[in-house]
Amino acid sequence: MSTKSIHYPLYKKEDTDAFFALFQNNLANFVVIAVSMLGMGFPASIVFGKVIPGAAVAVMVGNLYYAHMAKRLALKEGRTDVTALSYGISTPVMFVFLFGVLAPANALTGDPELAWKIGVAAALLSGLVELLVSFSGNWVRDRLPRAAMLGAIAGVALTFVAGEMLFNTFSIPVVGLVSLAIILVGIVAKIAMPFNIPASLFAVLAGTILAFALGYQSPAQINEGLSNIGFYPILPTLAPFEGLTYLFGALIGILAVLIPITLYNAIETMNNVDAMAAAGDSYDVRECQAVDGAGTMIGAFFGGLFPTTVYIATVGSKQMGAGRGYSILNAVVFGLAAMTGVIAAFSAIIPLAAVAPILVFVGMSMVGTAFLSNDKKYYPAVAIAMLPYLANYVMTRFNNAAGEVVANISAGIVPLGQGAMFTAILLGAMTVAIIDKNFKQAIVFSIIAALLSFVGFMHAPRLALNAAPDFTIGYVLVAIFFVYAYYKQRSVLSLSSSQTEAKKLAS
Repeated sequence: MSTKSIHYPLYKKEDTDAFFALFQNNLANFVVIAVSMLGMGFPASIVFGKVIPGAAVAVMVGNLYYAHMAKRLALKEGRTDVTALSYGISTPVMFVFLFGVLAPANALTGDPELAWKIGVAAALLSGLVELLVSFSGNWVRDRLPRAAMLGAIAGVALTFVAGEMLFNTFSIPVVGLVSLAIILVGIVAKIAMPFNIPASLFAVLAGTILAFALGYQSPAQINEGLSNIGFYPILPTLAPFEGLTYLFGALIGILAVLIPITLYNAIETMNNVDAMAAAGDSYDVRECQAVDGAGTMIGAFFGGLFPTTVYIATVGSKQMGAGRGYSILNAVVFGLAAMTGVIAAFSAIIPLAAVAPILVFVGMSMVGTAFLSNDKKYYPAVAIAMLPYLANYVMTRFNNAAGEVVANISAGIVPLGQGAMFTAILLGAMTVAIIDKNFKQAIVFSIIAALLSFVGFMHAPRLALNAAPDFTIGYVLVAIFFVYAYYKQRSVLSLSSSQTEAKKLAS
């Protein structure tokens, strides 16, 4: 432990860029939540009066704690360049909660308020499960190859972050291309913007001005957003306890969705913390998973119903040179925005094409880190771990509306996309083991893949016994083949050892 006295700043200018990147990420999720719930028939009193403030509480708690963790690490290691972990609502998990928990609860009960209570109960349970999982976080991380974990995260970054946001950037090219150029010149080339305005802020301002000047945004959108301005107090609720009686009753089937997505969320946190370790800041995985679980539970007691996680955007924040200030500012701003209804106004005024390039950069950084933090020999493992998320992206974006189109591309897209995180990590881990000729480890990973396929965590739409029989058999056969490879490798090593010994004796 360092005894060197250091000054770890509460805020520095680099935090501004990172704040806007993190703020946009969380803002986009909050807007999707609001639009989706209003579309399902939930009244504005629940959406803006309970769900958004509750979700903001979770975001506030986690960001402030991660700022505290950053200060603790900075003092421990005697460094001033420590970056706090980015934190917010998990985007993939958010969609599952919206359409796998909240929508069916609303459809079955016909009562939006009761459906909301079931949703917050599900969030409370999800947070508790992640809190329990945290006790094994470091143990799991120590036994999974870094190439596999970072490759899985790079898959998310390439598709749901950089890819999705690049699509949004090009949706209004006059706005998006200019904003993207500003981000790349300001952050990658490190060229100062006019009046030394942070690049991300300058990109958002320039993009928004262009959008209004060219007619892509209209005053009507501002009026729509401003109509939701008001005072929404952040109040605790006992709704999670009321919802639990239904969750363990008529709607117990939701648990089959809840458990795997919570495990996914815990692994997402583990992977993102590991990515940050590769970038230079090593945090305790168990503590981070516990914070995510606790943050989700606290949010549920204030009406929020979406699990939280450490973001992959953390690496982008690290490359921007951020410290802890961006995390603290994010907590303060989201608290104020939730209580005043400003979130809806922001989403109406700022075009997505103006802020999407910030996340394009974050996604690019994450993919680059996955390769740069591993030896060249492990590049194939990183690459194969990225691919299941390509299938997951296609599946989640197009399968519901055009299932036949996805099926015509390939019958393997949907099963490869189901449980993509597990598939990505295990395929990557098997590839690392093969590269290292550690076939014992490869056998273990293939057996785990067979077991997860058997119970439906991978390659299946739901949890069930014998959920994906073809994949289960496939992984078992792969394990048997690895047994052959293991003994073949042993015989090669034995022969090589004998020849070396014979040469020594001959000499």
